[in-house]
Amino acid sequence: MMTTFTRGRRTVAAFGLAALMAVAATAGEARPGSGSSMGSRGSRTYSAPAPTTTAPGAPAPMQRSMTQPGSPMGAPAAPARRFGGGFFAGLLGAGLLGALIGGGFFGGLGGIASFLGLLIQVGLLVGAVVLVMRFLRRRRAEPAMAGAYNRSGPASGGPLGGMGGNTGGLGGGLGGMLGGGAAAQQARPPKRDEVGIGPQDFDAFERTLTQVQLAYGAEDAATLRRLTTPEMFGYFGEEIRANTARGVVNKIADVKLQQGDLAEAWREGPVDYATVAMRYTLRDALIERASGKVVETNPPEATEVWTFLRERGGQWVVSAIQQTR
Repeated sequence: MMTTFTRGRRTVAAFGLAALMAVAATAGEARPGSGSSMGSRGSRTYSAPAPTTTAPGAPAPMQRSMTQPGSPMGAPAAPARRFGGGFFAGLLGAGLLGALIGGGFFGGLGGIASFLGLLIQVGLLVGAVVLVMRFLRRRRAEPAMAGAYNRSGPASGGPLGGMGGNTGGLGGGLGGMLGGGAAAQQARPPKRDEVGIGPQDFDAFERTLTQVQLAYGAEDAATLRRLTTPEMFGYFGEEIRANTARGVVNKIADVKLQQGDLAEAWREGPVDYATVAMRYTLRDALIERASGKVVETNPPEATEVWTFLRERGGQWVVSAIQQTR
């Protein structure tokens, strides 16, 4: 006769499954904003930035933002939950609660076969949710991408050609690493610069990239607050507190920009926005706080799309980070 699970064994198995799903939902989330697209881009928060040489495809849509969809100037709203967070935890919790009290999604857990049936049901539900989420994201990204192409105008006539000219600008960083030349200029999609981004702005973008990464790794709240919007500072704080709860720290060093492109720059009232695709290298690892042991090392290169904003006469600060796909 098949040996049945005791109530205690079912409880242990259920919590083990929950822990496995929680780890899967957060795996790979290192560096500020890594693994998630978050922040606000004013009225263009839910529109895809124009493609660039560095990031030729549309970046992932915003998953967390305090900007209300459809608001012309970005009215605040409650931050959206990431997939794998509250929604998924609630879905999984419903089945686990049934397991703890003796019933699964569709029946009891009287034996090993029932428990395996629960695992299969969970897998089927997860697969269905993933397929639905991917379909909805594609449906949302397609019109946004079309809007981005429609907004794109002729390439900037400035000396840097919209951050992609052959002058080697940006202090040897963003502009200088782009290559340039007639063939490269023809290959790039047209971009619109409504602000007049210059070498000093490119220097600021590169410098802020490095400073934000290092401050995140050092858990330097004062520097992060100075270099980011309150919204982004809040997201970074959540990630750092989560690392603290896990007993780890995300150490980052040797940040170096390798290539960058200006996707678009525009003005909304007294606020200037600039969205920049950046490919950079770094040393990135999770370290156990108590022992200093390396728990996980992360890829040494990343390509992300960062949006900066400044109020008239102020400094550029980070307002959004989007992952590339």
